[in-house]
Amino acid sequence: MIKEIKVLGTGCTKYIKTVEKISKIAKELNINVLVIKETDLEIIMEYVVMTTPAVLINNVNVHSGSIPDRDAIRSWLIN
Repeated sequence: MIKEIKVLGTGCTKYIKTVEKISKIAKELNINVLVIKETDLEIIMEYVVMTTPAVLINNVNVHSGSIPDRDAIRSWLIN
């Protein structure tokens, strides 16, 4: 089963690094993920996210406002 992770953001450096970091760690752990990159502000607003980048798993906001650390990403991927 592929885990779906949405990253919401405006395309800034933090957003790009968050997408790259999640993809890299998933590959290292040999976990299949579908990283959906969302930059449309109207769609981002629907999630009521106040700061970006935001990371959603199963449409639940698990992180926002900074690049998540390795341990957080690892825990999202293995749980």
